[in-house]
Amino acid sequence: MENKDQLREELKTIEKWEKDQKGLFFWEKLGRIPFMMLDKVTPKFLHNKINDLLDEVANYIDTGGQYLVNNDATLDKASKLLSSDKKFTLEDVQTFPLENMDKVANAFIATRAKNAQIQGATTGIGGIFTLAIDIPLILGLTLKTIQEVAVAYGYDPTDKEERIFMVKCMQFTSSDVVGKKAILEELTAPKREQGFSQLQGWREVFMTYRDNFGWKKLFQMIPIAGMIFGAYMNKTAIQDVGEAANMLYKKRRVLERLERLDNLDLLITDKKEPTT
Repeated sequence: MENKDQLREELKTIEKWEKDQKGLFFWEKLGRIPFMMLDKVTPKFLHNKINDLLDEVANYIDTGGQYLVNNDATLDKASKLLSSDKKFTLEDVQTFPLENMDKVANAFIATRAKNAQIQGATTGIGGIFTLAIDIPLILGLTLKTIQEVAVAYGYDPTDKEERIFMVKCMQFTSSDVVGKKAILEELTAPKREQGFSQLQGWREVFMTYRDNFGWKKLFQMIPIAGMIFGAYMNKTAIQDVGEAANMLYKKRRVLERLERLDNLDLLITDKKEPTT
């Protein structure tokens, strides 16, 4: 386990990353424009599929639905990545050195990014129409990526509060500078559970996430050529959300370990103090 100095150095790295995320690029503001065009030309049956997907996201928040990863299978993958014969539990993972947690999380992200790359190339063949199909597929990969990162740091995706945290991670990647700041404050607040119980507007979370693909996927609307752009954009989308989940979950683990060490120091100090 890391000592306080090592944990504080990790925290500085994470906080530097958070600061870097607060920059807002001009072209991010253009994200909604291509999807305004897309909405006008997309057939009704594809709109219906997207609406159905919104219901699936609601089900994911409540129960995990079809997007819930298998914890045992994910832990088995972690065991193989660390070349261990032991069958891990989440409690075991919680005691891992951060270096091992990082290794597992990064491997999970890399695998999902590769899958997204293949998927983007496949759905890019048909241009604008298959782009509308690509959105729910990439959403599924996104949610599963975040869940696997959660397991890598010892958190349980079957916990509803964790699933809400994951939706917030997803929202973070598609927010502007004001939104990112607000989400960071919410995710690191001491009474995070109370804030999560008040989560509203998850449909807006999804629509913002969808719209953020606009400028990034503009060229994927071109049939055939969309294969190249779709492969690249999907891969980077998973890498971005994976990085955000990685940093946010890692920060939670670092802060929890620092708090545990501080409490241990207080306990030792109290025992050393002479009684009167």
